[in-house]
Amino acid sequence: MTAYCGPPPTPVEWLSQWNFDPLVIGGLAVMLVVGMRAPRSQRGQRQGLLLAVAVLALLFISPLCALTSALFSARVLHHLLLVAVAAPLLALAFPRAAATAPGPALIVSTLVFWAWHVPTFYAAALDDPALYWVMQASLFGTALAFWRAVLSPGEPAAALVAAVAATAQMGLLGALLAFAPNPLYAPHLASTLPWGLGPLADQQLAGLLMWVPGMAPYLVIAVVLMRRGWRTAQT
Repeated sequence: MTAYCGPPPTPVEWLSQWNFDPLVIGGLAVMLVVGMRAPRSQRGQRQGLLLAVAVLALLFISPLCALTSALFSARVLHHLLLVAVAAPLLALAFPRAAATAPGPALIVSTLVFWAWHVPTFYAAALDDPALYWVMQASLFGTALAFWRAVLSPGEPAAALVAAVAATAQMGLLGALLAFAPNPLYAPHLASTLPWGLGPLADQQLAGLLMWVPGMAPYLVIAVVLMRRGWRTAQT
């Protein structure tokens, strides 16, 4: 079967490979309309919603979608934007009103993220559009649950520990990919060559993306939580 984002593009053609799937466009439009009409939405929440929808459009409509068929590093960038940018933005747009322990959500989201980077599961998802959407939905859904729990009005210390743990697991997976001696992902063994990258170099780049910039959103949230905890301690 053909990957959902299409066959691997060449550098000459990839910028023209937009995805105009009506279900994706319609789903984003519904999310935007429903969110903007939410009775309790405030300005900051609406901005979070707009930014989240913009990131999701970048991931699933723009040529980045096609590029993920060619480069594993582009796929990792896609996953990072999904779980560490779009998900927390949507969590800010739809915050939890009650305190929620972040531990269970951290465990589930970490297991799901690592599972979909197991080479066998990853290859299966790229080969089957239905399984591809299972991967995307599970990554996004568990990340959203994690961020909503972390940002809920609960104990700042527990949220901070969860954010630091999430940072650590992202860095660990990135290091494993960056230092693996052999390419692990069969779908990209040949598709990287037109881009001037060998599959191992592409995998190393993916690991570095996960290891360094992929940790940044978690660290930013950790700093925010530290400030929240400090303010709580002062009152």
